[in-house]
Amino acid sequence: MHATLPLLRDTDFPAIKRASLKTVQVNVGYRCNQSCLHCHVNAGPKRKEEMTRETADLVLAYLRQSGAETLDITGGAPELNANFRYLVTEARNLKVHVMDRCNLTILNEPGQEDMAGFLAEHQVEVAASLPCYLKENVDGQRGKGVFANSISGIKKLNSLGYARENSGLLLNLVYNPTGPYLPPSQDILESDYKRELAKHGVAFNHLYTLTNMPIARFGSTLISNNQFNEYMTLLKQAHQDSNLENVMCRTLVSVDWQGYIYDCDFNQMLGIPMTITNKPRPHLRDLMAVNLSGNAIAIADHCYGCTAGKGSSCGGALD
Repeated sequence: MHATLPLLRDTDFPAIKRASLKTVQVNVGYRCNQSCLHCHVNAGPKRKEEMTRETADLVLAYLRQSGAETLDITGGAPELNANFRYLVTEARNLKVHVMDRCNLTILNEPGQEDMAGFLAEHQVEVAASLPCYLKENVDGQRGKGVFANSISGIKKLNSLGYARENSGLLLNLVYNPTGPYLPPSQDILESDYKRELAKHGVAFNHLYTLTNMPIARFGSTLISNNQFNEYMTLLKQAHQDSNLENVMCRTLVSVDWQGYIYDCDFNQMLGIPMTITNKPRPHLRDLMAVNLSGNAIAIADHCYGCTAGKGSSCGGALD
């Protein structure tokens, strides 16, 4: 796989600083039951990395100390981590809002049949990846049968109250473009998704549109297809200064499966650590007594992926 960081280090992206912390995003491991082209984590069934109980306890300690409002759990398929349920349960006991980055198909995997019920019981917000509302496009990107399996997962969640009025159970879908272009209007695409998915008898709350990052598996594919420079030009030409105020790195800390910390999940995958004095590779234990507000954010050219067009974050478009 081609390395993209050498192509991204030299950057003219505007300097930005952190605001007050709101979200702790934790990658609990890279093992997944799927291998998607756009995945910036290079997750897949053969990955072995997995967060330990000791590191999970450190995450919980930081939640208590920092006063963060949200724990955003990602992977891989985070549900495959042996400590996933423990982390969710203990975070909810701390009254922290928990979000699960779910690929939907995991809900039908052997040993995961009761996962949907667990998520509902603990009022976990589900952010579920579904790259299109058309069977042909989803199966073409992720493999035969994935669309039907995903619809089955949504039905499980709907049956438990997700996306139902007054249930308090949020199910948001996540869209990534299938190629080197920007996502369409989030509002318009959300209407299309709701109309088309209603034909399958399923419902969701909102759609998040995310821009593909020129890193890892997707970035390597761009290089192989001689499209990397063209895609970077697209991102830079679509940059909007107004998006800088709301980029996710200003209010989020990203924690990897070993407990090392970054300004965002993309920096984590590139190995660009958070900047803390005298700590070349800071760990979560180094952060316990640190006020990050005003701290400079580590940047590179991939940051244009978050400020292009309507903007992109873990919560979808910024504008």
